[in-house]
Amino acid sequence: MQTIQYIIKRVILALVSLFAIVTMTFFLMNLMPGDPFMSEKASEESRAILIAKYGLDQPVYVQYGRYLKNLAKGDMGTSYVLQKGRDVSQIITESFQTSMKLGIRALILAVIVGIILGCVSGLNKDKLPDSIIRIVTSIGISMPGYVIASILMLVLAVRLGILPVSFNRPGGAVMPIIVLATYPTCYLARLTRASILEVMNQDYLRTERAKGMSELVVVFVHALKNSLIPVITYLGPLTASILTGGFVAESVFNVPGLGRYFVSSISSRDYTMIMGITIFYSALIVFMNLLCDILYKIVDPRIKFD
Repeated sequence: MQTIQYIIKRVILALVSLFAIVTMTFFLMNLMPGDPFMSEKASEESRAILIAKYGLDQPVYVQYGRYLKNLAKGDMGTSYVLQKGRDVSQIITESFQTSMKLGIRALILAVIVGIILGCVSGLNKDKLPDSIIRIVTSIGISMPGYVIASILMLVLAVRLGILPVSFNRPGGAVMPIIVLATYPTCYLARLTRASILEVMNQDYLRTERAKGMSELVVVFVHALKNSLIPVITYLGPLTASILTGGFVAESVFNVPGLGRYFVSSISSRDYTMIMGITIFYSALIVFMNLLCDILYKIVDPRIKFD
């Protein structure tokens, strides 16, 4: 019963948060100079007709009220520029499928490799494996995504020729997946290492060792389980971010995913696309954070919902 009340409270707070995000995004977006039809090769008269057609000549508060009314019906409007006349919800659905396919593989890679590296590093504190992993993860965290993408393209595609640059060719998804997974892998490794070091000297682990349990069981069953809380906290926003596609990875490798559309919609001032993708991304983050909060209870039954 307490869990259900907690979930209901979180859902209400999520709806309030989404409303605030929609409101701030809408008004900030309208502060941008120009309009979606500035790049149109049309006369001023034709441009004025388009602006009037979509109601962009009306006061901002009128546009805001109309958008909220349509959004309540599940209507995100149609694209002004990127795919003229197409429903934004359809564009998001199609592009998200592409981003999700890449994101799931990158997420699995990041979680498995990151946790393993973190455990190896934590169990070999101040030894050679720990030093190597710490150096590599520090470089991975500090290096921008476009630099990693450029290096991969130069080495794997241009010099060695083992992977194609084009996403649509066989093997074209490998480099985008590596770019998407690099930062979260390194961050998860450092997070897991810190958590492992924190719990390794706890009294309950000494008790398990005194019972005769092997070090493998102590580490991977008891220590790792109790060190996953910080990792789960990070997995919420990470999952939402990686599933919606990396802006850099999708732009560099020309992946027709949600991240690339978001960048394109901002540069072209496609207002409905900006709003639609922002709402979708925010809702996904809120949902993943709620899911992670519930997972806390599964990982550690001592945690109680308030």
